[in-house]
Amino acid sequence: MKTIKVALAGAGAFGIKHLDGIKNIDGVEVVSLIGRELDKTREVATKSGIAHVTTDLADSLALPEVDAVILCTPTQMHASQSIQCLKAGKHVQVEIPLADSWKDADEVVALQKQTGLVAMCGHTRRFNPSHQWVNQKIKAGEFNIQQMDVQTYFFRRTNMNALGQPRSWTDHLLWHHAAHTVDLFAYQCGSPIVKANAVQGPIHPSLGIAMDMSIQLKAANGAICTLSLSFNNDGPLGTFFRYIGDSGTYIARYDDLFSGKEEKIDVSKVAVSMNGIELQDREFFAAIREGREPNSSVAQVLPCYKVLHDLEQQLS
Repeated sequence: MKTIKVALAGAGAFGIKHLDGIKNIDGVEVVSLIGRELDKTREVATKSGIAHVTTDLADSLALPEVDAVILCTPTQMHASQSIQCLKAGKHVQVEIPLADSWKDADEVVALQKQTGLVAMCGHTRRFNPSHQWVNQKIKAGEFNIQQMDVQTYFFRRTNMNALGQPRSWTDHLLWHHAAHTVDLFAYQCGSPIVKANAVQGPIHPSLGIAMDMSIQLKAANGAICTLSLSFNNDGPLGTFFRYIGDSGTYIARYDDLFSGKEEKIDVSKVAVSMNGIELQDREFFAAIREGREPNSSVAQVLPCYKVLHDLEQQLS
């Protein structure tokens, strides 16, 4: 089996999650690490045994041995860097969101179709064992979603990342955090979103973004979704999904799943790992090896970005 050689861009909290996941995948080696600050990037690279370190993605794309790139960079760079990778003839997995505009997302998909390379987006909820378990129930005809009730809550009144370090960029409730749920809702329903409404709270004086938002969605099959998002929440943090269906209620908290009565459901047999990021990476490398479209390909997630665009028009 030929080793797939990977360049990873972004040595922050999420880049490290990918490095940890890739360690468990046979036949894959990270050969280049790209980061904003050379010293910090070198430190991460040394821990993972990565020889090539740079602050410029172009340096890594110039390496002939690099087959694929994983982008864990600021949201504002995702589309342009995905295009840069595809133009260099490299397969690419970009972390969520694919873009922060409909036009840019559409451009990435058009170029992927032209090149035929594997291009996927890290819509991790498609891969978490908890959501996969629900998806299998739906596909088996044992469960149909009537409503999804989702809370995405953070306490982020200053610009910090998941490791508590200052961010070089500003996060976004609509283009980043809502993207997870908008895509997951349509994916789990197996039905496109036909109606979407949004309202937002006050704009933060220094961050320049809304810190609270509420979104309603309706799928063509009649299922509805209510999504509440906040950067102001001083309490349990993260995203909590309540699936209300015709034959039960399920609550997903990242990789874990519970019944509506808070009984834990064993999802350990759903996939080869309990780590959604690792499962996402496994799909990316399997698609490259098998020459096929991956689950969560840029083409599959594109409709989500059209919905986000339509919501942004309502909010502006």
